[in-house]
Amino acid sequence: MKVSTQGTHVARSVERALALLDSVVSHGSITLTEAARAVDVPTPTALRHLRALEVDGYVSRGTDGTYSAGPRFHRLALTALDASPTARLAQIAGPVLDSLEGATEESAYLAVPEGEDHAVYVAIRESRRAVRHVSWLGARIPRQGTAVGLALSGEVSAGSAVHVAGAVEADVVAIASPVTDRSGNAIAAVAVVGPEGRLRGKALDRATAAVIEAAADLGSVEELV
Repeated sequence: MKVSTQGTHVARSVERALALLDSVVSHGSITLTEAARAVDVPTPTALRHLRALEVDGYVSRGTDGTYSAGPRFHRLALTALDASPTARLAQIAGPVLDSLEGATEESAYLAVPEGEDHAVYVAIRESRRAVRHVSWLGARIPRQGTAVGLALSGEVSAGSAVHVAGAVEADVVAIASPVTDRSGNAIAAVAVVGPEGRLRGKALDRATAAVIEAAADLGSVEELV
C-alpha cells in the first residue's frame, strides 16, 4: 500500500513558515541569513517562505534587505488584542502612558506576560524626540534578563523599579516597574525605554521615579485590582 507524504510535507512547510514569521517578529528586523539560522533551515528554503509571507503582507522587506513584520501581521495583532481582556487594560493605561512619556520624554510601554519566557507590548506611547526607542504594538520581548521580565517575574516589588542596559538592544536602557493586583501579583509592567546616553545620572533617577509613579497609578485603578 502506498502511503502519501503530501500531508506531512504541507504540515512541515506551514511549520517552517510560522517559525520564520515568529523569528522576524521577535527580532523586529532580521536578515535572510539570520532568519534561516534562527529556525535551522537552508537559506533557499527560508527565502521561499519569506517571499510567500511578503506577498501575503505578513512580513515586509526593507531596502536594506532585512525583513520585519508586515501590515497584515500588524492588523491581525491589533484585532487579537482588541478582542482580549488585555484590550481593556491597554485602554486604561493610555492616559498613564501619556503622562509618563510627557514626564520623561522617552518612549513608554505597557507589557503583559506571554507564557513564562516572553512579554508583549500591549500599549505604547512613542517619545517625540528625534532620536528615540521605537517598537510596535504586539512586539514580543524576552523576559530573561530584561527590565520588563524582572518586573513581571516578581523580582521587583511594587513601589520600586529596575533598570537594565543593553538587554535587548545595545546602547538602550529600559526601566520597568510592576503593576500588581490586590494579592501582590504582577499583572503587567510599565516601562520607559530610551538611549543609554540620555538615561543616566539624574535623568535616570527622574525617569525611575516617574515609572514607579505610573505603575502605582495604574495599579490603583479599581477595575484592575
